Amino acid sequence: MRGLGKFLAVGLGVLLAGCATTDPSGQNDPFEKTNRAVFDFNQKVDKFVLQPTASAYVAVVPDPAREGVHNFILNLDLPVTFVNDILQGEMDRASDTFGRFTINSTLGLGGLFDPASDFGIPAHTEDFGQTLATWGAGEGPYIMLPFLGPDPPRDIAGQVVDIFFDPTTYITLREHFWWSAGRRVVSIIDVRSRNLDTLQNIERGSVDYYASVRSLYRQMRNNEIRNGRPDVKNLPDL
Repeated sequence: MRGLGKFLAVGLGVLLAGCATTDPSGQNDPFEKTNRAVFDFNQKVDKFVLQPTASAYVAVVPDPAREGVHNFILNLDLPVTFVNDILQGEMDRASDTFGRFTINSTLGLGGLFDPASDFGIPAHTEDFGQTLATWGAGEGPYIMLPFLGPDPPRDIAGQVVDIFFDPTTYITLREHFWWSAGRRVVSIIDVRSRNLDTLQNIERGSVDYYASVRSLYRQMRNNEIRNGRPDVKNLPDL
């Protein structure tokens, strides 16, 4: 989910950036020609499959039910976030994650509701790609994967490790494959449905949509790695 989720959720970055930007330098994009071809393929998949499915989901499923699905999916990811909080030495954030998971899994009826937010416990996500970044690992070359979107080598490695941090990986039921596949599909539809207008606005406002997505993806990812803190490396000297 995370690769495609980040690609779709990159639309949220425009809310922070204020407008779609371009990245004309192509820095650290040695496979740009191939990446653009894959990007075009992903756009066709989105146009003919994901967007219509997400639009139908919004039209058919009531808001409270969609919000419950969203909360449930986020709650399932909290064990992975918790482990990565610990590995990054973010004990306060780990405490928040543990509190959210405990409260939402019990009072929130398995995560369908979000009473933890009512108690003032903020939500956040972490993954092992972010952990590797905090340990000093470089992103590697920009890569656009079919169906998955932007996924540099550091994040690909992180996603593999996160599989082992996820308790549902160890479900031994025969239906585990269908559980995993269903969870992934529902997660993709949830993220796409929450970004219907935003991504469309980015595309309309971009001279080069591929470059805009690349730039916004990197901005969003770097902000996640810093946990929203200022980028002190790029602050001007006083």
